[in-house]
Amino acid sequence: MSLHVVVGAGPTGSAVARLLADSGQRVRVVSRRGNGPDHPLVERVAIDAAAGRLVETLEGATTLFNCAMPPYDRWPAEWPPLAAALLNAAERTGADYIMLGNTYGYGLVDGPVTETLPMAATTVKGRVRAQMWTDALAAHEAGRVRVTEVRASDYLGAGAASLFTLLVVPEVLAGRPVSYLGDLDAAHSWSHTWDVARTLVAVSRHDAAFGRAWHVPSTSDLPVRQLTARLAEVAGAPAPTLSAMPDQELERLSETDSIMAEIPEMRYLYQRPHVLDSTRTEQEFGLKPTPLDDVLAETISLGTARSKI
Repeated sequence: MSLHVVVGAGPTGSAVARLLADSGQRVRVVSRRGNGPDHPLVERVAIDAAAGRLVETLEGATTLFNCAMPPYDRWPAEWPPLAAALLNAAERTGADYIMLGNTYGYGLVDGPVTETLPMAATTVKGRVRAQMWTDALAAHEAGRVRVTEVRASDYLGAGAASLFTLLVVPEVLAGRPVSYLGDLDAAHSWSHTWDVARTLVAVSRHDAAFGRAWHVPSTSDLPVRQLTARLAEVAGAPAPTLSAMPDQELERLSETDSIMAEIPEMRYLYQRPHVLDSTRTEQEFGLKPTPLDDVLAETISLGTARSKI
């Protein structure tokens, strides 16, 4: 029975652990608090992955899944040492390294976002993500480790943390007006937490997946205006009043909320179409996204994360 180590016990890391355990695989979930799914094949370990003991924790494992997520407002300080520790541990133990990423590393893109685009980030957080992949890919190409990355867009689903779940979902469910930043009518890809986990597990099982990145099949590419209307319909809530967030409101929120203070540099993602092309993933692994209404119903009934994005 293979052993897999999942670093990060958030919604995606926990979903990966459960998928693996349900298929009969042993799983060790690593997090600072020792959280993770309650399953007979899941072992939960409380350590700081960036500070030590990670190599010891990885001994005997065939795969390492990086589903960690430092606080959004501390990425520049906390991601580099954590990413370096994870990559080093994979190299030293021979475990395959599967990274959960996003689209920040691409920078500003005209047209569909494909996996073959270069890392051209101009923002602080985008450069952090781009460097993580560049370092891992260099180790792969040098023959020191096998690496792949799965990239998702904004999250929906149980426990999902995104601007939509933070700013829109609670207001719609409460019947209050909604204010959202960006172009409300620009197409935008939405990733279901469970679909992200399914993609991570699928790529980990195919030799041809390593050495390149893969996009999660999107549950929807609806603009925020249409997605908000559909959310209200699924919830049985009144039709929402939706407006674009003025710059002054974002500035006010940024003054009192350290997470919202990080949003302005990434605002470009919401001011124009941002659509992931997942053709290669769907063809290679036969994956299809979960239907949107199912994802929205799950988001409504099981709640969303509100502490970080």
